[in-house]
Amino acid sequence: MTCIIIEDEIPAQKILKNYLNKLPNVQLLATFNAAIEANTFLNTTSVDVVFLDINLPDISGVDFIKTLKNPPAIIMTTAYPDYAVSSFELDTIVDYLVKPFSFDRFLKAINKAKRITITHKEKPSNNTDETLFLNVDKTLHKVVVSDVTYVESDRNYITIVTKTKKLSYIDSLKNWKEKLPESIFIQVHKSFIINTNYVDRISGNEIYLGNQRIPIGRTFKQELLKKLKIV
Repeated sequence: MTCIIIEDEIPAQKILKNYLNKLPNVQLLATFNAAIEANTFLNTTSVDVVFLDINLPDISGVDFIKTLKNPPAIIMTTAYPDYAVSSFELDTIVDYLVKPFSFDRFLKAINKAKRITITHKEKPSNNTDETLFLNVDKTLHKVVVSDVTYVESDRNYITIVTKTKKLSYIDSLKNWKEKLPESIFIQVHKSFIINTNYVDRISGNEIYLGNQRIPIGRTFKQELLKKLKIV
């Protein structure tokens, strides 16, 4: 399990490093005095756990977490226990260490993070070859994720369109957005998610997947252009 420390107090850094040195299965990748310094590192390097102080010189630890698109597991460290309740409102925070904390308390936090990290790594979140079976009209239909060209929402119904079939059943677009790998799928409208591998062209506020014309929502267009690397 990999980790970094974001802490502006040198004594606190030393304590964390000392505790981490006792754990052979946890690797400390870097230590930062401020959140902004760690931002570039987190955008380019995969990290399992971040030890994050709440009171930092440039931006608070809680506010910094909110800026991260896919934050790792966070263990908060602070001398102020009053922050615990508000910080736990963020799902990515797995534990809260109040300074000074013992090695036993530190180990408990590490074990919490380890369980969450293992569970997360076991999820096939970006597996485009994944196969799903959809129960439609009491029949199980096999669907290969990479074959899905787009997903359409109409009230309480979802239509899954592949190269060879079209399946409709009760579900939500939000559920499918979480299910599909972000590497190739993106929401382009409040009612549509598309597979970018099948994009042929864009004309105005419409995107074409072969002969299928799909609207582009105003609030989704900028992210779509970024995804397609259109400048």
